[in-house]
Amino acid sequence: MHFFSDNAARVSPQILSALADADHVDTAYDGDAWSARLSDSFSRLFEKDVAALWVTTGTVANCLALAALCPPFGGVLCHEEAHVETDEGGAPEFFTHGAKLMTVPGDGAKISPDALQSRLSAIRNDVHQVQPHALTITNATEYGRVYSPAEVAALGALCREHGLGFHMDGARFANAVATLGCHPADLTWRAGVDALSFGFVKNGGMTAEALIFFDPALAADTLRRRKRAGHLLSKGRYLAAQLLAMLEGDLWLDNARAANAAARIIAEAAGARCMHLVEANEIFLRVTAQEAATLRAQGFDFYDWGEGAARLVTCWHHEAKDVQPLANAIAAL
Repeated sequence: MHFFSDNAARVSPQILSALADADHVDTAYDGDAWSARLSDSFSRLFEKDVAALWVTTGTVANCLALAALCPPFGGVLCHEEAHVETDEGGAPEFFTHGAKLMTVPGDGAKISPDALQSRLSAIRNDVHQVQPHALTITNATEYGRVYSPAEVAALGALCREHGLGFHMDGARFANAVATLGCHPADLTWRAGVDALSFGFVKNGGMTAEALIFFDPALAADTLRRRKRAGHLLSKGRYLAAQLLAMLEGDLWLDNARAANAAARIIAEAAGARCMHLVEANEIFLRVTAQEAATLRAQGFDFYDWGEGAARLVTCWHHEAKDVQPLANAIAAL
């Protein structure tokens, strides 16, 4: 009865099968038949020619994207609670060779156009202050909130106005798309996004994430950065095979829908305890230390989220029968 993170979720059977199918000799690194299909497969998904690269982690996907969009002397605008700011151990600064993260406030870890404009207006255009070169947002956010296509487009318009690159950390992109019921293109390049970290490990994958460039020209130097950073795996076909299997039959979307549905069951039971709207597969609850201990004593595992709060995360393999006991326990507090 673990609800502490979808990073610890099971691997989809289709992924294990795809790994077995890829288990024969092919060209090394990213020259194999599976890797060769990635860009075409993601181009069909997004209805646009894209460059798709496999990477090993969401952190490296985010950091390679930011390195492509921002020079070492520039700045990357992000929410003050963004994963790149609070949970990536300085990796964005490392991969960009020193670019500064410039934080923006906002409820639910969302950046509004007004907040972004206010932050931009406060930066003097002189050599004494770092100039922003990119914006990164997380969808779904670190608090499980979702940006709509219109909200992303409003930020995209500001990026174009100010000459900023636009990156989306989509560790739970599938959950956002499942909630909105929109086309993935409407949430990305049609709204002005230049690069997407498309998360799969949280959603049933094993060891592969996708980095998508909606301007394929951005990928050329990123291939070199990936190698220089030690992330060019010799048997890349096993990563590519996972991504292709997730796309086949929209497995990525089915898995996200299942996780979201499980989260809604818990949210409905929690009611006013919910600290944020539950729009993806994360639930943040107000609970006392004693209440948290009561839940743990019944076998439920989750993260404490500061004093008087807890974070619960549902996974692609959770069914109603898996989450109903927790929902009942929360309702009984």
